[in-house]
Amino acid sequence: MSDIARLAGVSTATVSRALNDSPLVTAETRARVKELARSLNYTINVGAKNLRLRRNKTVAVVVPYDSASRQSVSDPFFLSMLGSLADALTEHGYDMLLSRVDARQLDAAAQFIDTGRAMGVILIGQWRHHDQLNQMAARNLPIVIWGALLPQQLYCTIGCDNIAGGALATEHLIACGRRQIAFLGDTKLPEVHLRLEGYQRALARNNIRFNKRLCVSAPFLAEGARNAIRELQQRNIEFDAVFACSDLLAMTVVSTLQKAGRRVPEDVAVVGYDDIEMASHAHPPLTTVRQPIEAGGRALVAALLEFLEGGRPQPKTLATELIVRQSTPPVLSDNHDFTGARLAQ
Repeated sequence: MSDIARLAGVSTATVSRALNDSPLVTAETRARVKELARSLNYTINVGAKNLRLRRNKTVAVVVPYDSASRQSVSDPFFLSMLGSLADALTEHGYDMLLSRVDARQLDAAAQFIDTGRAMGVILIGQWRHHDQLNQMAARNLPIVIWGALLPQQLYCTIGCDNIAGGALATEHLIACGRRQIAFLGDTKLPEVHLRLEGYQRALARNNIRFNKRLCVSAPFLAEGARNAIRELQQRNIEFDAVFACSDLLAMTVVSTLQKAGRRVPEDVAVVGYDDIEMASHAHPPLTTVRQPIEAGGRALVAALLEFLEGGRPQPKTLATELIVRQSTPPVLSDNHDFTGARLAQ
């Protein structure tokens, strides 16, 4: 636009008015500016224009893509969160632009704001690049993230109490009489690392020694669960319970154990995480730690809208809840902290 203004001998404001057919600019000047624009292949960035005028009613919801795990956007947790976000955005009159960026380059999410395609971004997951998220926050970009609250965090996260969730699952398994509890999940992810911390705290409270050999790194994929069970078998270590950091992992663990001739929950008790819709329909129905996904979606949208209105939303941690079903046996002892636990109907 500045090039056109220089060639036409007018201000950039006049160029803008001329391209928008403002009656404040003479017909002759409008024609000269438009001809120069055509010769320079100039086009108006409608997205940026709408953003400047606050007419853009689009929010980009970004699900990072990890080329190593190849976790699909059709993952049940992602689908539940996307549904919650879509409902909340619609209620506020916003459109949702669904996209993916490489999980190694989370800062690529800023492009949706920089190009004017969206007013703000909701990013599902911190993955492994806390530093990139802090750099975007330092630019004061309207971005909120579903994830864990971490030290030296500059950006706004909405997430669940992962330490409490990990402790709830582990305390329940201990109360069911289990002592050799395997832990499955990718601990390089901040949320999973905190669930592991909750698992370790619950073991310590019950004077059970933490055994690293019972912990297996597993991506949130069905194949990850099958590989994890094979890994435990190859380590030749006994386990009478499994705490898996997603329901998809947990349900695959159940089917893998059953195919191997082990009964759930009689031989191995299993607890999952998330409480996706399918968890209650599994065989047996899955005991799991519920994340309030609907409330989480609404909180993410509320935080982003506060940001867009000039506010500074603060991180928010939501409570988790243990939902007890038939993949774990009856509790043998009630001498445990089950705050936030309930029996599924």
